[in-house]
Amino acid sequence: MNIHNERLYHIGITPAQGARAAIICGDPGRVESIAELCDGCAPLASNREYTSFEADLGDERILVMSHGIGGPSTAICIEELYMAGVRTIIRVGTCGGMAKTVKSGDLVIASSAIRAEGTSREYLPIEFPAVADFDVTEALRDEARALSLPYHVGVVHCKDSFYGQHSPERMPVADELLSKWRAWIAGGALASEMETAALFCVSASLGIRSGAVLRALWNQETCEDSAAAPVIPSDELSAACVEDAMSSAITAVGAMRRLLN
Repeated sequence: MNIHNERLYHIGITPAQGARAAIICGDPGRVESIAELCDGCAPLASNREYTSFEADLGDERILVMSHGIGGPSTAICIEELYMAGVRTIIRVGTCGGMAKTVKSGDLVIASSAIRAEGTSREYLPIEFPAVADFDVTEALRDEARALSLPYHVGVVHCKDSFYGQHSPERMPVADELLSKWRAWIAGGALASEMETAALFCVSASLGIRSGAVLRALWNQETCEDSAAAPVIPSDELSAACVEDAMSSAITAVGAMRRLLN
């Protein structure tokens, strides 16, 4: 039996189909459009939340794969990509602004993450910081700058419950959620999302380099400050999500070219 040709249990590719680097995103529906930003691409596999394409960046072959929502599915993706030979990962995603300087459409390049989730605790003690690789972060910063895109580099907040953030007052632990939210903002957190702490801690445990570029869909704090917060129709929100995936993805693909050259 050739283990190199056996499909990995969750992501559905074989180690022989692996590569040195991967760009990952949450939504399986975004994988093809991200892969098409490269020099050539072809579908590989689709299983559960994990859809994958292979793509070319110059002479280098990379993978583009979805990881689903939240830390557990992201950790599985990283673990199995590592088994397939991946040693550099860039996550493309979305976030909600926390710092009032982060506007809708801005890029947030995560240098580190607040570990307000559970997955990373099964890899490293809570005292261990969730930190991006410096070279990956620098490449993302340099690419965003070269593209003249508005960007911020800093700490992001990572949680398990989407609605715990957006409707904290109806949760039995409302006091704790609201108090910590204020603390994260006071400490300078730029934005909130759900996967980056797991990405950074799993990467640290495996000895691989990773980074993340996120685009802010909106800013929860500035909307709350407005007496007339805008209501976005669902069709416009869907269009905004597509635009989001592409602007952060373009930055990620350019940064990966820098890292592989």
